[in-house]
Amino acid sequence: MISSGLLCSSFLPVRSSSSSPSVLCTRFGRKGFEDSSNRWCSSWPHHQLRKEVHVACGAQKDAEQQQQQKQQLLEEGVQQRRGQQIVLWAAESAYVLWLFLLPYAPGDPVWAIKPDTIDALLGLSLNFFFILPFANSVGIHVIESPVLHPVSEGLFNFVIGWTLMFAPLIYTDCKRDRYRGSLDLLWGLQMFLTNIFLIPYMAIRLNDDDSNYAPRKLSKLGSIMTSGAPIVGLIGGAVCLLSAWWAFSGRGNYGFGSLEDRWEFFSRYIGSERLAYAFIWDICLYAVFQPWLIGDNLQNVQESKVGIVSTLRYIPVVGLVAYLLSLNYDREL
Repeated sequence: MISSGLLCSSFLPVRSSSSSPSVLCTRFGRKGFEDSSNRWCSSWPHHQLRKEVHVACGAQKDAEQQQQQKQQLLEEGVQQRRGQQIVLWAAESAYVLWLFLLPYAPGDPVWAIKPDTIDALLGLSLNFFFILPFANSVGIHVIESPVLHPVSEGLFNFVIGWTLMFAPLIYTDCKRDRYRGSLDLLWGLQMFLTNIFLIPYMAIRLNDDDSNYAPRKLSKLGSIMTSGAPIVGLIGGAVCLLSAWWAFSGRGNYGFGSLEDRWEFFSRYIGSERLAYAFIWDICLYAVFQPWLIGDNLQNVQESKVGIVSTLRYIPVVGLVAYLLSLNYDREL
């Protein structure tokens, strides 16, 4: 059987339809075309040969076009990923400089932080997930809950609750092995410093896949977070919902004012405190990273729920809860 490339390169120069079989055999080569009785060239009709050659040439052309289109798409995908990485690394630089080092954002930079800010941060940490306030409310006073403004407590716990839910999302990310560091350490630091570590992960996961690098097994923490993803989703979602309620209704007996008063405090708070201002950045970045990561990992979702998760992923918090509740444990995550 003669390849289509040889056939096309040999036949195309022949223009005359009246060429004799001997001429055709001379151009194509008798050795390649003759059958065992050496009568192929003398018996094969010229018009039939021309038809077969055109079919072969057309098939070759289609295959070449498909290959070119595939290569073009691959190159465009690489360029897109490189562009995204540039944007992400630029965002990381802006995040560190603007929120930690430069004195121009609201509040104090990290090198000029005031004792009052440190005390507020410690108080917010003690009221993590509202455990102490509720424990005190039912008569458990092993440690007293610091009484802080409920808006600041609500904002803090909303971001931390959302951060908690990113753990199973990262551990089930199909591109997690492109990040060579410890995912446990990454998420642990993210719980305290949020996007200063998540942004680099988002950039590194866009690196080219290394076929020589063997995928790692999940750590114990990763296995727990993955198998317990629905529980993590329910806890994180409940904390975020409670945080919103707490900000506008919590500590009603402490005289923090009406809904209007609390909204006014919120405006002043994010305009004067670096920590609160950074939380707004975190919320905006999470709102971008959540649908991005979920969209890249819809293959992890139960087939019957892919549609609804794909739609809900754009809704902050809600989309992540839906993803964690819909993981398909019949496939390897």
